[in-house]
Amino acid sequence: MRSRYTAFVLKLTHYLRDTWHESTRPAGLDLEGSPDWVALKVMGSGHQGDQGWVHFRAIYRAGDGWGFLEEKSGFCREKDRWYYLSGDTSEGMLKPGRNEPCPCGSGRKYKACCL
Repeated sequence: MRSRYTAFVLKLTHYLRDTWHESTRPAGLDLEGSPDWVALKVMGSGHQGDQGWVHFRAIYRAGDGWGFLEEKSGFCREKDRWYYLSGDTSEGMLKPGRNEPCPCGSGRKYKACCL
């Protein structure tokens, strides 16, 4: 999952398509206009046999604020390689308080980082 997040950040469409299972892979993938991704938090993961899942939250800049995409992704393993199948997603806006950790993932308080 982390490698796919990095591919979204760097807009590496070939890598994303190569790691997407052929049964659900889109014919084309255009990442122009995609958000400015800044942080990834894996909230859980697991697998049973050749089926796996990852629950994550990806944070992005939304104008002068912050948004998030949360997804529980399904994966399958074929020939010792994991492929993305699909995911259940939700999106929302973040409203961090001044003394909360900054959404950018720096580890600093929001007021001392990106406020």
